Amino acid sequence: MIDTKFLHFLEDFVSEKRKETFSKVLENRTRHFTVVLEDIFQPHNSSAVIRSCDIFGLQDVHIIQNKYSSKVSRHVAKGSQKWLDIKKYNQSATNTQDCLDALRSDGYQIIATTPHNDSCVLHEFDITKKSAFVFGVEKEGVSEHTMNQADGFLKIPMVGFTESLNISVAAAIILQDVTTRLRASEIDWKLSEKEKETLYADWIQKSIKSIKKITERYQLSINS
Repeated sequence: MIDTKFLHFLEDFVSEKRKETFSKVLENRTRHFTVVLEDIFQPHNSSAVIRSCDIFGLQDVHIIQNKYSSKVSRHVAKGSQKWLDIKKYNQSATNTQDCLDALRSDGYQIIATTPHNDSCVLHEFDITKKSAFVFGVEKEGVSEHTMNQADGFLKIPMVGFTESLNISVAAAIILQDVTTRLRASEIDWKLSEKEKETLYADWIQKSIKSIKKITERYQLSINS
């Protein structure tokens, strides 16, 4: 639960422009769609996808780490990781299944991105359902385990000689398409007021470099 008095105390350390930016961004944030990165090897790819998630308004990113540890490149991500909820699955032998189960329990359908013959073409994808878009490791793509459990498959139409896109490019194209259509629809895609309040409080704290010292000062003032 958010300590309102503490939040008001912290707001004095953040500029009005920054607070207005937070409010504006929160109005465009969504959990209707989310992204899953499955064993991405190259840091610049996973970082670029994370950056795209922030740009197109997705709040959550799920990272499955079975073979590879997906590190974020600050140079590529441009600080976007700071404002997202990044959930990593790397603690068990069933990381992939743990992620899929968690997503389904939150009401998401699992959509594997693949040039599979039975894949839905991007512009025909049904945006009404909560969807988790899974992007697989470079070259091999989404794992067979995930493919077998997917609720659907999604592909980007291509007419050239090359059969696939770089994962970060594919993610950007897909997210731009589905979020643009989502915001033009009557679907209830926005965060709840409670979710906005929680994120706002979190972002305020992340904006203050000396947050630890300021928090200690506040605790001393209320205990004295």
